[in-house]
Amino acid sequence: MVDKEAELKRLMLRGLDGDPVAWRALLSEMRGALTPFFKRRLIGCEADAEDLVQDCLIAIHAKRATYDRSLPFTAWAYAIARYKLIDHFRRQGRRHDVPLEEASVLLAEHTVEDGVVRRDLKKVLSILPLRQRRLIEDVRVGGFSLAEAAQRNGFTEGAAKVSVHRSMKTLVASVNPNED
Repeated sequence: MVDKEAELKRLMLRGLDGDPVAWRALLSEMRGALTPFFKRRLIGCEADAEDLVQDCLIAIHAKRATYDRSLPFTAWAYAIARYKLIDHFRRQGRRHDVPLEEASVLLAEHTVEDGVVRRDLKKVLSILPLRQRRLIEDVRVGGFSLAEAAQRNGFTEGAAKVSVHRSMKTLVASVNPNED
């Protein structure tokens, strides 16, 4: 499975560089992603959800020059979507109450924060040497066992265990510099 963030960012960058086919593909992909995003938040308001998808696609098109190429695309796009949704709620002048039993429909599989979290994680992990970074990504993010990650990254299992421990200690110290 192709990383959706990487694919969307690639289309965005190609679109910014003047590729109309990539730009149309990006807007089409975003339509598919934004529709469920808005429908989950506007239960029973299909027409409003479709209007917000259109508004958001127009805003992405109009504001494309503000996109920072070094940052994740989805965080930028979903921030626009979130602001469009907030504006919609403000125009409505009402709050939508959802019974607690049905609240799970409001939770998206991918949230606006996903791109920001990936960016922050990448920034924090960047302080580690490449081999240790890959080991941490495999064990702590990718879900590999220590033995599998060790084999994938050219470590013995014992060395991998020590490296993960030391790397985690380094990462914690970089995030909390005042703590030992």
